[in-house]
Amino acid sequence: MSDLKISGLHKHYGSFHAVKGIDLEVPSGEFTVLVGPSGCGKSTLLRTIAGLEEASAGRVEIGGKDVTWARPRDRDIAMVFQNYALYPYLSVYENIAFGLRARKVAAGAIDKRVKRAADMLGIAPLLQRLPRELSGGQRQRVAIGRAIVRDALLFLFDEPLSNLDAQLRDDMRVEIKRLHQELGRTMIYVTHDQIEAMTLADRIVLLRDGQVEQLGAPLDLFERPATRFVAGFLGSPKMNFLAATVTEGAVVLSDGTRLPLPPGRKVREGQAVILGIRPQHIAMAGAGALPGHVRVAVVIELVQPTGSRVHVNMPLGGTSIIAEFAAHDVTAPGERTTIDIDMNRAILIDPQSETVI
Repeated sequence: MSDLKISGLHKHYGSFHAVKGIDLEVPSGEFTVLVGPSGCGKSTLLRTIAGLEEASAGRVEIGGKDVTWARPRDRDIAMVFQNYALYPYLSVYENIAFGLRARKVAAGAIDKRVKRAADMLGIAPLLQRLPRELSGGQRQRVAIGRAIVRDALLFLFDEPLSNLDAQLRDDMRVEIKRLHQELGRTMIYVTHDQIEAMTLADRIVLLRDGQVEQLGAPLDLFERPATRFVAGFLGSPKMNFLAATVTEGAVVLSDGTRLPLPPGRKVREGQAVILGIRPQHIAMAGAGALPGHVRVAVVIELVQPTGSRVHVNMPLGGTSIIAEFAAHDVTAPGERTTIDIDMNRAILIDPQSETVI
């Protein structure tokens, strides 16, 4: 059993309330990602789980055991930090073996575990090097290796890829996901990067101001956000938000553009709403409009190529929206064109409560 259960967890720093009564259960073997903007409490929550911060109130259980007041070394956890935390004058081999030696594990078992971890991470040829002789990606692999040889109940990752460049982050995400599949252990991973959260997680816990805003499978949060915050945080490019009013069974934007109501939405006549449309749900108009889709004439303002796709800004509803098209569908700014908006996948938000209707 390597499940995690958090009940009514609070953390105060003087008058600052960093974690506000969080309840969370992580089943054994799940990869859970804590995500949210800077200052939302995700790293504080992780460090409190690890015992590096003392809970102000609440309860933490790992594997069915209450560890709320236990020392970090007594919680049977392994942690990977943002800054690698390697010993500079020890070889890669000794860095990975350090925790095992401290626990007086037999030399033969240490050698077997270190070499197995090095093989899994592709760093076997580097075992005799010092950390200063390694690249950032290699150092992070060593830090992960030091964690996985522990054979702990719970693995904790605190923004481990934030110091790496974009290509290395992509490579290391693949490595971490592969490791989870091979080890089958419970992993809690903190990041502010919503792409990392979407690609790695079995389940995402999106935090805001020290509380859980929404949790669920990545696709559930992407397609069925509960609030404007969730809808705007997840997805790249981010969701478009347009002020509108419900009039005669249509969503009317501030410039008078009329769009059909998204299906299944219960709204009253004259109700003010915020219309949310993801860039991926806007396409160049084809031969014929599909049911629930609407066509709108626009003028292209800005074109941002990203490779096989292109991000395009255009005015709609008194604001500038962004759409994502195939790279060769758009020529240049100033072009007049017709777009196809999929209203079946649009959302309506109450502007007062900011909850999805």
